[in-house]
Amino acid sequence: MSVTQERSAAAPEPPSPGSRPGRGARVLARVRAGLPRTGLAVLAGLLLALAFPPFDLWPLSLVGVAALSLLTRDRTVRQAAWTGFAFGLPFFLLLLSWLRVVGWDATIGLSIVEALFLLLLGAGLAVTSRLPAWPLWAACLWVTQEWARDRLPLGGFPWGRLAFANTATPYTPLAAIGGAPLVTFAVALSGALLAWAALRLRGPGRAPKAAALAALGAVAALLAGYVVPVPTAADDTVKVAIVQGNVPNPGMDFLGRPMMVLNNHAAATERLAADIKAGKVDRPDVVIWPENSSDLDPFSDPLAYRRIDQAVRTVGVPTLVGTLVDGPDAQHVQNEGIVWDPQTGPGASYTKQHPVPFGEYVPFRAQLMKVITRLQRVARDFYPGDHNGVMQLGPARIGDVICFEVAYDEIVRDTVDSGARVLVVQTNNATYAKTGQPDQQLAMSRLRAVEHGRAVLIAATSGISAVIAPDGTVQQRTEELTAAELSATVPLRDGTTIADRVGVAPEWTLAIGGLLACGAGVLVARRRRPAAGTPAAGDSLK
Repeated sequence: MSVTQERSAAAPEPPSPGSRPGRGARVLARVRAGLPRTGLAVLAGLLLALAFPPFDLWPLSLVGVAALSLLTRDRTVRQAAWTGFAFGLPFFLLLLSWLRVVGWDATIGLSIVEALFLLLLGAGLAVTSRLPAWPLWAACLWVTQEWARDRLPLGGFPWGRLAFANTATPYTPLAAIGGAPLVTFAVALSGALLAWAALRLRGPGRAPKAAALAALGAVAALLAGYVVPVPTAADDTVKVAIVQGNVPNPGMDFLGRPMMVLNNHAAATERLAADIKAGKVDRPDVVIWPENSSDLDPFSDPLAYRRIDQAVRTVGVPTLVGTLVDGPDAQHVQNEGIVWDPQTGPGASYTKQHPVPFGEYVPFRAQLMKVITRLQRVARDFYPGDHNGVMQLGPARIGDVICFEVAYDEIVRDTVDSGARVLVVQTNNATYAKTGQPDQQLAMSRLRAVEHGRAVLIAATSGISAVIAPDGTVQQRTEELTAAELSATVPLRDGTTIADRVGVAPEWTLAIGGLLACGAGVLVARRRRPAAGTPAAGDSLK
């Protein structure tokens, strides 16, 4: 063998382009490498869901934020976007599991839509992790994604805001300054600072002092609420009675036979009248019935009208009645709260402004009804109201909010700004009884009480009805699937909170701050790219 042959045998030839691993193999290798991070993201999303009612493990909201911050830090945008989605999907699947009553396909579909916003959040967290003071920008981005989810698509769906997991925590008083967005910001800032502290405690560049400062910052954001005054002093009071008549069949067919739900509430009101006459309870100034307490339109059904009128005359005080009435045309109905006077009958009314897509109206009805036959259960679309729910109910100027509307900042704020002295939430959660959804809605109402310095009265057909003080304390509540009446003297307030006066300014400021930080992060990443044009580790925007 020649020397040339020996060298050839000793040194293998460089691989040809065709001998490289195929694209599929490379993709599979990347997937395998990312599985641990994806698994941690799934776990973190589930932990965040446990921070919300009915579990109420609110410190886990900090853990969830910190985990997502760490998992997306110094990743490419594509990697971080996937991590955000892997975090968001299980979070919403567990949080919205009450939708299983409608169908798991509805739960999964809505969870995917909402998780797409967390996908964008993950990408944004990766971009801003390159900036100085990145925990601040991370907190702003949490507000940004909630701002978007509250409005898009089809009017938005605000469930799962960090603020709604912190409606009875040290963060809660911050709502009186900047509403739910400021509470979300403070929670996210604490979580991101804890993530920053963890980073400073590991690796060769450990900085215990910096970690301690970050941890102190997280604690400061946690305790800031203790220095916020929550106004609760009453300008006047009103005696109220809340009637929870219950339903015959919780679930999709909660109404049962016609007049059953109406008879339950009318009979409960008449029992209340008998107790008043017997001196067992004080006579209230007003009575409040829940959403859908009349299952028939009293203006088109004489029997329903007489039954309501009889019950109201028996108790002898103005009563807020919830019912569906015919809309402006045959295709629409209106979800209304009606002030019913014992002498003059029905008077002022409020029509729900924000119907729920696919539950109270069907977008793209002509097209979707052909492929999703279950939507035929929504026979008529709900027609939205064009004004807020401020009405005079006896001696009280109330602000009526119907069911899911309590989750939307602008609807509740507009009601208070227009002069409501006490907030009333008429709701029908019978479809979701014992699923955790009523607990989540109760938590939202507690935050609204603090945000606006108003007592909140929840009237539910089957639970949870409650009396909430202006400081968010639940003074009375009912159990689910029971007939019950609550009686209380509640404050009427005219003063407004700072949150009422500044309106949307904190939310827009923080949300725009998050977007601007993303822009700055993109510029920083481009400047750090090597001269050859390939991105440095962790700086890729692909």
